[in-house]
Amino acid sequence: MSVNHIEMRNIYKSFGAVTALHDVSLELQAGKVLGLVGDNAAGKSTLMKILAGAIPPSRGEILIDGKPATYSSPIGARESGIEMIYQDFALVPELTVAQNIFLGREITRSFGGIRVLDRKKMNERARKLFSSLGLRVPSVTLSVQALSGGQQQAVAIARATGFDARLVIMDEPTANLGAPAIEKVRDTITGLKEAGVSVIIISHRLEDIFAIGDYMMVMKQGRVVGRRDVHDTDNAEIVEMIVTGQDPRRAGKAVA
Repeated sequence: MSVNHIEMRNIYKSFGAVTALHDVSLELQAGKVLGLVGDNAAGKSTLMKILAGAIPPSRGEILIDGKPATYSSPIGARESGIEMIYQDFALVPELTVAQNIFLGREITRSFGGIRVLDRKKMNERARKLFSSLGLRVPSVTLSVQALSGGQQQAVAIARATGFDARLVIMDEPTANLGAPAIEKVRDTITGLKEAGVSVIIISHRLEDIFAIGDYMMVMKQGRVVGRRDVHDTDNAEIVEMIVTGQDPRRAGKAVA
């Protein structure tokens, strides 16, 4: 399914007596990169888990191309073209690269009237997928636990983008990576943009968002502090918003 426009309207989320999100709205067009920033209790991951179908909102709605989204699970979100790459990559260490790519979407063939995994076809398609994305791993038949952090990130990106995803959510995609791997992730995100895929990055590394992003949205204590075009702000202003919970362009309006 092609997603050209996604919108979250007036999202609230409560966990018991704790309100994690309060009237949060978000909008993103195809081929754009949004940086979602804020401190550790800002509500960024909760908001994105709602978008990815992992948890339901208490109130509010999600619109895809102007129509209310009906999915209520990660599988439903995936079928709507939305994928999320979690900070821990959510890979199965004991399985091979190809098996992780096709986890839940395995290719099978008939053998004596019984459906069995077609490992050869999955390996071939995984190799083509990495090649088309410009990503590298030593071998698609290696177990994921034998890979470096950067290589595991590549597997997670390939899995998320290899099945017609139109929006990819990345949770701290460059955390704990060295400079070469960080540059590779940035290049991959740029390639996704050029292919018309939208990307939302949850990150504490503002330099990554300034390098490849289009917009930033700052959150604090479950609310939106402010939104900026990356070409219309700087690091100091964003940090001020993160720390104070105030938008300096709207004097006196702090996040309660």
